[in-house]
Amino acid sequence: MFKQGLTTGTVLTACALLAACGGSQGGTRDQIRAVGSSTVYPFAKAVADSLAKSDPAIKSPIIESTGTGAGMKLFCKGVGAEHPDVENASRRMKKSEYEECAKNGVDKIVEIQVGLDGIAFAEAAAGPSGFALTPADVYKALAANPFGQPNTAKLWSDVNPALPKEPILVYGPPSTSGTRDALKELILAKGCESDPAMKALKTSDKDKFDKICTEVRSDGAYVDAGENDNLIVQKLEANPAAVGVFGFSYLEENGDKLRGLPMTGVMPTYQTIADFSYPGARPLYIYVKAAHLDAIRGLKEFVAEWAKAWSKGGLLAKQGMVVAPDEVQAKNAKIAAEFTLLDPTTLK
Repeated sequence: MFKQGLTTGTVLTACALLAACGGSQGGTRDQIRAVGSSTVYPFAKAVADSLAKSDPAIKSPIIESTGTGAGMKLFCKGVGAEHPDVENASRRMKKSEYEECAKNGVDKIVEIQVGLDGIAFAEAAAGPSGFALTPADVYKALAANPFGQPNTAKLWSDVNPALPKEPILVYGPPSTSGTRDALKELILAKGCESDPAMKALKTSDKDKFDKICTEVRSDGAYVDAGENDNLIVQKLEANPAAVGVFGFSYLEENGDKLRGLPMTGVMPTYQTIADFSYPGARPLYIYVKAAHLDAIRGLKEFVAEWAKAWSKGGLLAKQGMVVAPDEVQAKNAKIAAEFTLLDPTTLK
């Protein structure tokens, strides 16, 4: 496996570059700035608050919920005080994003998996029930052109007679969100692949496959609810016949208001996400700009605080994060301690 550390010369050059960049903005920052995933946001905020309490000399980090995709764009814009130090992500960085980063001088990045989450489907506690979904059901309901044909389904029962005779109305994440990417990759694409011709298309024409299999309809059946997942919870309460899509932690946090929906017979629970038996299980990450590690006060300590917080029974588990397996924790604790650089050849 490719492993690369930071040499003394690299660190000194990075610090000088950061100071120079920051000089045009009135000096380097003395406060960490993290952007990205709305799913990771509450966990990052908890880690930031914990760091501020444990070391009053470090200012509490600024955590912004921008969505994974939008956060990547901010993170990759360059090195310097005007650019974020950390990207919170509910999916792995894409090869194209790394290339954009590198083009702007952000070519030394530390990737740390901080835990697990699931893309959960839910309805209000007062909802109609009977939503035993499969990826194929969701694909037929939400795809703009399921299997290459315009989507004419109006009711859930139109896509599967066993589903409720309720209008298809799904509140979900926007295109800038890692949760939307997970919806496309883990659910929509899998549902599309239930057709052998579509599965073959994935190999013969990947671009056409992506368009047919992951493009979401825009006729009102799917409603982009923005990056605030709590807003989806409120919309489900106001409209019990609707379905919501968000990170599992929001479902767990609102268990008195919402009811999780099974996917291929598996309910979204802590255990089914931890063992990946739930189809929507996914890892969560933070990306750290190596050039900022010695230049932004508290950044190394912030990374260390994450590693302290992700154990079983730890701070993040209490916040609703699904804890990663022991071997994943150990591997990423080592990365967090040594600031091992991401190998870009492993990205897709």
